Amino acid sequence: MPLPLDAVIANIIPLLPLRDPTTMTPQSARDSLRALADARAAVPPPPVDVASNIEVQGAGGKLAARLYRNGRGSAPTVIFFHGGGWVAGDLETHDRQARNLVIETGAVVISVDYRRPPETRFPGAFEDAFAAVRDVVGRISEFGGDLSRVGVAGDSAGGNLAATAALACRDAGIALAGQLLVYPVTDVVGNFADPAENAKFPSRAENAEGYFLSRAVMEWFCGHYLANPALGTDWRVSPLRATSLKGAAPAVVTTAWFDPLRDEGHAYARALQAAGVPVTYHTGDGLIHGYFGLGDASAAARAGAQRARADFKVLLEKGV
Repeated sequence: MPLPLDAVIANIIPLLPLRDPTTMTPQSARDSLRALADARAAVPPPPVDVASNIEVQGAGGKLAARLYRNGRGSAPTVIFFHGGGWVAGDLETHDRQARNLVIETGAVVISVDYRRPPETRFPGAFEDAFAAVRDVVGRISEFGGDLSRVGVAGDSAGGNLAATAALACRDAGIALAGQLLVYPVTDVVGNFADPAENAKFPSRAENAEGYFLSRAVMEWFCGHYLANPALGTDWRVSPLRATSLKGAAPAVVTTAWFDPLRDEGHAYARALQAAGVPVTYHTGDGLIHGYFGLGDASAAARAGAQRARADFKVLLEKGV
């Protein structure tokens, strides 16, 4: 039997933003996520040797990015994409996640601030993510310096971008050592509003509301990212709908038990495995969507995130 909801997280849920799609606007979503990050300003962030603002090449021009690293010399390189439903989230809201990734994997991490909807709709974020990976790979001597140990990572919508960028890398002949997909969005057909599509993933009903991320908020996010719901069948936003996953990079996939996205994340892990891709999967028992950002408060969240990052470190160290 799955674990009950972590007691600490249960007390945090009422304090979390992005829970009312009837009043939320893109700007209010961005402001609320930034305010959540700012509220922790008195708590020193996990220390790294370098955290410097840089630029990487996106599909439509230069993108703001931040480079994190510890030490010098050759190291794995990870391109990281923040969550926030494609609409919200930025370098600041996911600064601590990027730092923990450096500390626990030993990698150089480049966090990318891709263009967001509704100003830039699909496939803008995907195109930026793939362009950023290509740029970092092309300039690898400026970063970790080892082409055999490059990976992608992201949480939620960022996990979606990491998964789709990994498929694009496969098609382009760019070998990745691994992909870390943290409670990723993998199938947006129906924009989370179609009963028949939702029925394929029981977690969309079981966790429709009450656990921070709701199905209604996912519908709101999809409505801003996709100009036309029919675009949801495109693998560049629904990687679970890709014709083939064969040859994709080895993956660590983690979901959260109390998350409407749980079952599609699990389905993607199974689909990768069926295609012959090595996968390590974590169920996230007792946890909610967003738990990688709750490690300062919840020991269960911290331990879950650490397990996933440890598995990702193994992939990065092994290389291609």
